[in-house]
Amino acid sequence: MHKIKEKKVLAEKTIMMKIVAPEIAKKARAGNFVILRIDEKGERIPLTIADHDLETITIIFLVVGRTTEDLSKLNKGNNILDIAGPLGNPIEYEKYGTVVFVGGGLGIAAIYPQLKALKKDNKVISIIGARKKELLFLIDEIKQFSDRVIVCTDDGSFGRKGFVTEALRDLINKEKIDRVVAIGPPVMMKAVSDVTRDKKIKTIVSINTIMVDGIGMCGSCRVRVNNEIKFACVDGPEFDAHQVDWDEFLKRNLRYKEEEHECMLTKNDGK
Repeated sequence: MHKIKEKKVLAEKTIMMKIVAPEIAKKARAGNFVILRIDEKGERIPLTIADHDLETITIIFLVVGRTTEDLSKLNKGNNILDIAGPLGNPIEYEKYGTVVFVGGGLGIAAIYPQLKALKKDNKVISIIGARKKELLFLIDEIKQFSDRVIVCTDDGSFGRKGFVTEALRDLINKEKIDRVVAIGPPVMMKAVSDVTRDKKIKTIVSINTIMVDGIGMCGSCRVRVNNEIKFACVDGPEFDAHQVDWDEFLKRNLRYKEEEHECMLTKNDGK
């Protein structure tokens, strides 16, 4: 059992929780994730470790389905049954030069620990975006560890109007970029990959998809990279964006949409 030490609503349907998990926290590195299960009947869902100290791990999640809705109803002092981690491979810590982090939607939470880790030896520029102002979060925290921050909203309600890819394209045309890290909706990551491919800028993406066991046995997180089958839980979650088969990944990522919809309908009907 893992007790929730702190809970905070960061933005519309976006929840932050600090959870007591000292054994995981001591070993966590930027890029790692956990798989948690709320109770004995709950499904297992992967969530990025957004931050950690010696006692707690911080998760940030968007309420989009039944499990995240159930998780959002827990409060400080409540317990989560199972948390497995840290899982996945941590990011590479090197001196690259100028690194641009692109975070879209919930991906903002995932880029935060990475830019913190790379800021010491690199110039960090962060581009974060959401559909509207009410969905943005961690702006001040990201500013603290960035040399420059560009905020985008689709509707222009805050910062620059337009997509993060447009801001990235403009930035690439103005200065030399050595590395790009993009985390967010698959469509956004694919679009970032398209922008940087022609410029031959090394681009890393985080493949966060459906996982069950987190140790490479179930095959749910299968992704084709450089024409080879990889598993995001053990081979990733970080991959070279230019080697990912995006068409196949986008199709696989939609395969349980109908079941999720039926699950929510059942819950709302009280069955």
